[in-house]
Amino acid sequence: MTQGKPQLSDGASFGAGDETHFGFTTVRLDDKQGLVDDVFHKVARRYDIMNDVMSAGLHRVWKNALVTALRPSRVRPLKLLDVAGGTGDIAFRVLDAAASGSTATVCDINREMLAVGRERVPKALSRQIDFVQGNAESLPFPDAHYDAYTIAFGIRNVPRIDLALAEAYRVLRRGGRLLVLEFSQVDIPGFDAIYDRYSFHVVPVMGKLIAGDAEPYRYLVESIRKFPTPDGFAEKMLAAGFERVTHQPMTGGIVRLHSGWKL
Repeated sequence: MTQGKPQLSDGASFGAGDETHFGFTTVRLDDKQGLVDDVFHKVARRYDIMNDVMSAGLHRVWKNALVTALRPSRVRPLKLLDVAGGTGDIAFRVLDAAASGSTATVCDINREMLAVGRERVPKALSRQIDFVQGNAESLPFPDAHYDAYTIAFGIRNVPRIDLALAEAYRVLRRGGRLLVLEFSQVDIPGFDAIYDRYSFHVVPVMGKLIAGDAEPYRYLVESIRKFPTPDGFAEKMLAAGFERVTHQPMTGGIVRLHSGWKL
């Protein structure tokens, strides 16, 4: 492994004084992870309830679409890594659809989110799933270890997306697949304005009423607007080494499913 500063996909380096965004606020790159951790510490216990309320249950449809796209075999066991998936939503769905003997590792940097996931594990899946605290930018797993890497609504919270994608590529075996489910840009004229009003004026109020704090949800809404365009994110996936990179819009572009293969 090369020593020194972490490298961006274009060859530039991350410096200690570099800046990035935390929602619409500019922060030091090294400070962002702590700020994000604080957000999810505050919302962990109400995270899934808020997902249901904010999306009117559509997050379940989007996550099921990810599992359908993954197409886990009912014959050959699958080894899944689900990153930023602390509450277990994706891992449970994949294991339910996969062959007997399949396993899932849920990796999340936030202890509170992992604690919620451990509490929710169905008894039937308890021997097939592990919960590991770890950073998407420096995963505690060996090279070429997993058949699939999934991350749902988490990649935009990673301070150094390029490093996370490089790590995804590293831990996947040849023939493995990366699936990223993330909020995106609404592509229906008129609907975008409605979506903006809902996001900025309704979601924080819901956060206050249900989770007891509006600010984490204000950040989450702002972070969606700062995420790269679908084509921009595809370029990052290609730069990390992935091939056959595609992205599919859902619900008018509110969400996109990004796909790439390690071939």
